[in-house]
Amino acid sequence: MPAPNILLIVSDDHGYADRGGLGVHSDVRTPALDRLAAQGVSCTDAYVTAPICSPSRASIISGRYQQRWGGQWFDSAAFPPDDVPTLAEILRDQGYRTAYFGKVHYGKEDVGDRACPPHHGFEETLYGLAGQSFGRLNYLHHSDESVESYGQPAAHHMAVQPLLSGDEPVEHEGFLTAEFGRRAAEFMDADDERPYFCMVAFNAVHNFCWQLPDSELEARGLPAFRDWSPDADGPFMEWYDDVIVPNLPHGREYYLAQLELMDAEIGRLLDVAGDDTIVVYVTDNGGSTCNFGDNAPLRGTKYTLWDGGIRIPMLWRWPDQLPAGRRTDALVSTMDLVPTLAAAAGATVDGADGVDILPVLAGTAEAAHENLHWDCGFQWAVRSGEWKLSWVADDANTRHLRDYEHAPMGEGWFLANLGDDIGEQTNHLSDQPEIAHRLRSLHADWRAEVGLEPQTVNP
Repeated sequence: MPAPNILLIVSDDHGYADRGGLGVHSDVRTPALDRLAAQGVSCTDAYVTAPICSPSRASIISGRYQQRWGGQWFDSAAFPPDDVPTLAEILRDQGYRTAYFGKVHYGKEDVGDRACPPHHGFEETLYGLAGQSFGRLNYLHHSDESVESYGQPAAHHMAVQPLLSGDEPVEHEGFLTAEFGRRAAEFMDADDERPYFCMVAFNAVHNFCWQLPDSELEARGLPAFRDWSPDADGPFMEWYDDVIVPNLPHGREYYLAQLELMDAEIGRLLDVAGDDTIVVYVTDNGGSTCNFGDNAPLRGTKYTLWDGGIRIPMLWRWPDQLPAGRRTDALVSTMDLVPTLAAAAGATVDGADGVDILPVLAGTAEAAHENLHWDCGFQWAVRSGEWKLSWVADDANTRHLRDYEHAPMGEGWFLANLGDDIGEQTNHLSDQPEIAHRLRSLHADWRAEVGLEPQTVNP
């Protein structure tokens, strides 16, 4: 069988409940994602490896737990070491032409670093280094003129620096979501006999979602909202509190507009992708409720190890190879993208923590992972079957996230049975001590395996 084309779409902070076909919210319109789900396989118990973008993205591109090279939180996040092959390098070596369009945020990368797509296997690129601008890219402005007009520090906080193609700066004034979609469709439709691997990492639906084209604001009856200006708005951290839940007027409407416009670009890409194309959709971490996303029925938000911070939408489509309209509750992870897509392309991967889940997706196997682990240093969790044990410190990290990002973290130990309590409301720590002890031992063993120091806390 010829090697399939591959389209991998990664969104940013997409809420678990925010897809129209789920029927949770009548005002959510995502016809393209709903079409993708109807034509393929939905993974209901899919997880990322971290509740924030940088370490999660390092795992996505490598298929490994990022803790193996010390990546636990923003301050330690880093691109995989040089001896760890990326998905793009694996597929390039299989004869694929490769392209990356979108947000890059693996840590504190700079132009020319291995973390930049042209230096880890991508031939054609248009991207922005979000690690240089508080993890975000402006939706509308990327030029030297914008940097000058915003001034510092606003240009830095509002992320209006030029984009990059290869190592060269590229200016773009216009709606970035549409530009990423346009460039990806153009690449996919190029006259080239090689199969393609196209990775599209939308910055949608990350904050600040009011950054919409004037025509969209007018069509939706939404007022314009101005980006931060220190002269007019005072200190950034004080202004920031006014532009997240519950203080930003029309916040949910801005978020849903960005989601709908990203979905339209996904629809464009689905139209270009033929039956010989594997299409995968994931998001980089749980939905950001402070940015008006919704993770129902899950508890928690981005930044937390409640399932709302780490369980994500994951959709697969491969006509004639995967069934249409199928749902699986197998325990899967974004680490599985590398070995699964490599296997579909005829390659094998050594050293991955992920597994090939094609049999699970096809329905010929029931299980993928027995256990999954998360560890941010000040909080950690392990899921084994339906049981999940988590621990959160009461420290400066949790207090900052609670106060600044409006992200309630919990405190101490929590043992949940996700089979009958998906919202993690009942703590079974006192009535199931043996299960708690088993899961704590599993996590201690895993920490030793990936090279983390032993934990000293006890339930």
